[in-house]
This record gives sequence, C-alpha cells and structure tokens, in this order.
Amino acid sequence: MEIVLFLFDGITALDVIGPYEVLSRLPGARARFVGKTPGPVRTDNGMLGLVADLGMDDVERADVLVIPGGPGTRRLVEDEAVLAWVRRLDGTTRYTTSVCTGSLVLAAAGLLEGAPATTHWAMLDELASLGARPVSERVVEDGKRLTAAGVSAGIDMALTLAARLTSEPVARAIQLGIEYDPAPPFDGGSVDKTPAPIVEMVRAALGK
Repeated sequence: MEIVLFLFDGITALDVIGPYEVLSRLPGARARFVGKTPGPVRTDNGMLGLVADLGMDDVERADVLVIPGGPGTRRLVEDEAVLAWVRRLDGTTRYTTSVCTGSLVLAAAGLLEGAPATTHWAMLDELASLGARPVSERVVEDGKRLTAAGVSAGIDMALTLAARLTSEPVARAIQLGIEYDPAPPFDGGSVDKTPAPIVEMVRAALGK
C-alpha cells in the first residue's frame, strides 16, 4: 500500500507527522515523504526540518495521498505544477486526504467543487471561496476524499482512514499502540468551547 505524504516549506509539522504515525503502522504500508523536489523543507516556525525523499516527478501513483496544511499552502494554491500533480495522483488513489489548510490545495485543484469538506476553523470562509462546501466537523468523508480540521484532527482522520483501509480492530490497535487517548488539560480546543477573548487572540495571531 503506497502512502504519499506531501512536504513543503511552511508546513505545520503535526499535520503530517500525526497521520504518518498512524498510516505507517498499517499492515503492508509504505509511507513516503514527497516534496516538489527531494530534500529538506522547513516547518512553519522555521525551526524544524523535514526531508522529502522523493520529488513529484518520482511519483506516478499512490493508494493514499495526504496533503497537510500550514502557512505554506498559501503559495501552493497558486502553484499550478503542484495542483496538476495533485490532480494526477488523485486519479490513481483509493483515498485522497488533507489536514487543516491542506484542503485548500485540494479545492484549488478542483477536487472539492461543491463537496462537503473541512479545514482549520479560521479558514472555513477561504475554503468556501475555492468552491467547497465548508463543514465544521473534525473529519469529513465524501467518497474517497477525507478532510480533517486543524492540526491535531489529522490523527482522527488517519484513524478513520485506517479503519476504511483495513478494519476497525486494526485501527483501534494502532490507536492503542500510539496511546491516542486525548485528555486535554483545558476543554477549549474548538471555537464553541473557548472564551471569546482567547478566540480573538488566536485570530490576531493568524492574521484573521
């Protein structure tokens, strides 16, 4: 099972590492990091480097495609070479997926036209402007396309996908293996649960 995870400068690390930790544990899976070209990329804070082992020209097909998010997607939605590659790979996949603002790339590639999809809560309007139908849910399934909300939701998406690709017991075993049993110290990981001043603080930090 060929799993391709796309890397780019300005990526949010957990967007790709979370799904990787789940999907790389699937029986018979081979997870590969692919960039525009082989080599290192820098995450959104500029402090962490990730390495793409392959470039887009090296990959012709995939069973699963994962497009993560991060500030770097602002450039990708206007990068026709990347969008054409995403469209081409989507023609070969069993599942095409995204995390956070990675869904903006899928939408810009024309893969979410009129379809339900999600992204980071602060970017739902932008997702709509690219032709998708935004849904405020943690994971949205629409046929072979799965989109996840912000950052940590990528783990939920990957576990959902693991069950679709194999079985619920296998997905549950992976969940136990990585001890994914969220118990956050604050009940405030969504806009609805967070006091307005904190929401505005985050919007300001995101430039929204």
